[in-house]
Amino acid sequence: MSRGGRHKSREDGPERKCLATGEREPKSGLIRFVAGPDGQVVPDIAGKLPGRGAYVAADRDALAVAVKKKLFARGLKTQVSVPDDLVDQVEAQLARRVVDLISLARKSGDAVAGYEKVKTWLDTERARVLIQASDGSDRGKSKLSTPHYGRYIGWITADELGRAFGRQTVIHAALASGGLGPRVVEEAQRLKGVRMTSDGTARREGR
Repeated sequence: MSRGGRHKSREDGPERKCLATGEREPKSGLIRFVAGPDGQVVPDIAGKLPGRGAYVAADRDALAVAVKKKLFARGLKTQVSVPDDLVDQVEAQLARRVVDLISLARKSGDAVAGYEKVKTWLDTERARVLIQASDGSDRGKSKLSTPHYGRYIGWITADELGRAFGRQTVIHAALASGGLGPRVVEEAQRLKGVRMTSDGTARREGR
């Protein structure tokens, strides 16, 4: 198992070495960084920015080590400056990426929000991913169960889910199988590693 609770498999694709841990992990579970034009370290969440890249596990502790020990210069083979809020930038960009993907899934008809709609999708076995706001009521959330052989995402705030569905807040959401579901799960796993605390709670509940 890699950091952030991910299980390695042959299907994870190419691997890269984490600057902080020295371990080789699938790229899908790492954060890529590049040196910007001004010599400042920039998170490349989508992995598409030009230039040499350096990788750190999608784990808050690993990212903090990379910043504290100034490992980016070694990985990028050049002198760079590191913004004080780099780890928070990573979290914010990952959260925005997850929200944008859920929004795209909604527009394609592969995502719904609201207790009754989610319950219907679960009852008819259309839902493959259950998403519930980290700052929602535990009692309310306990009334819905993760789909059999499905996935659960519980570290996104009600405000973030609301933005994905064009509402003020959302507590319950679901994704259908196929479509953007696998990408949402993958990006949400990276966010989990950066956002969740060691006791399994969202680090910034109610943000």
